[in-house]
Amino acid sequence: MPKKPSNSRQSQRCSFCGKPVSQVERLFSGHESFICNECVELCNDILQSAPEFDAPNEIQNVPQPAEIKKHLDQYVIGQELAKKTVAVAVYNHYKRINSKIRLRDSSKISEKDDVELEKSNILLIGPTGTGKTLIARTLANFLKVPFTIADATVLTEAGYVGEDVENILVRLYQASDFNHKKTERGIIYIDEIDKISRRDGNPSITRDVSGEGVQQGLLKILEGTVANIPPKGGRKHPEQSFVHIDTNNILFICGGAFDGLEKIIARRIGKKQIGFDSEKMFVDNDAPDIFDNATPPDFINFGLIPEMVGRLPVSAALRPLNQEALLSILTEPKNALTKQYAKLLALDGIKLTFDPKALQAAVEIAEERKTGARALRSIFEKAMLDIMFDAPSITDVAEVVITDKTIIEGVKPRIIKRTSKKKAG
Repeated sequence: MPKKPSNSRQSQRCSFCGKPVSQVERLFSGHESFICNECVELCNDILQSAPEFDAPNEIQNVPQPAEIKKHLDQYVIGQELAKKTVAVAVYNHYKRINSKIRLRDSSKISEKDDVELEKSNILLIGPTGTGKTLIARTLANFLKVPFTIADATVLTEAGYVGEDVENILVRLYQASDFNHKKTERGIIYIDEIDKISRRDGNPSITRDVSGEGVQQGLLKILEGTVANIPPKGGRKHPEQSFVHIDTNNILFICGGAFDGLEKIIARRIGKKQIGFDSEKMFVDNDAPDIFDNATPPDFINFGLIPEMVGRLPVSAALRPLNQEALLSILTEPKNALTKQYAKLLALDGIKLTFDPKALQAAVEIAEERKTGARALRSIFEKAMLDIMFDAPSITDVAEVVITDKTIIEGVKPRIIKRTSKKKAG
């Protein structure tokens, strides 16, 4: 028979590490055994970082492409072809995941089920401020899956100063509240992917740790691999425990402006000018759909390695935003800037009105800056600063009217006080 531990307090010790009660903060008693607070903490760390070997459940109610696009329409103005392309790719991606789960759980596999569906990551091409990041974030919110954004320009090859490629997976793991299953069904958006292109279309004979080297590092996780990541990020070291993340079911969406790609496309299809302005080929106003003609060799000539291009089979081009689109962005989406500011002031009991001339002035300035929808936010942040600062402390303000002079010259908005409204009534 097992010997029962002595009831003497001094003789009690942890049944796992063997430390006596005098060397630990607390000692918890169980059935003929004890465990100290240090071993409890160690077990908790093991449970947090241990991989889950059971298969993730089937993703229920995957929305159809038309539903996905309809939701995107509420937040992203224009870009019809890009939204349709992305909707189909995302639907096929999650349908592929469900198909794999059903196939694995099925006891009988017919010959028809032997077809292997490959993962289709997405490449979004277009000028800054056209909605690439917004499309990716809106998708993740709609599908209720973890989402993270990574900037390709800060990534470096493993072993060099900078951020390792695998740290992208750490961010997704953290975004999923450290849930292993959810991480493997998430979406990662890698921005500025064009900035890690090779310096030219030819293979580099020197070490390029932030360009071609990063592309090489991204290949495995884009295609699908089991990566060992430190659960809390940072550099790896031999003593720490790792979380094993299978990237086969993670959807990667890469985006970039690809400035200069239009010249490569124009050269290939033979549409170029002759003379002193021969370099001015396909400016945005003349050929806004030039990126629709992009082919894999064009991306390779731009500086992406062939293996990277092969792992981004679905590409969608986003058009530069004209004045009509910029005006719609200000007023129509659920997250429109005018609606956001109106909501913020409404919380202080103040009505906010935008003069149509003010909106038009903002659109014209944004078009001149050539940074798309991003320019609109900076314009309105500057115009709204004073009123957002003063309004909460003014008690008799009923309405604030933003005029074109507020946008163009920085003149203070027109303020209508409650006493004025009562007299007018």
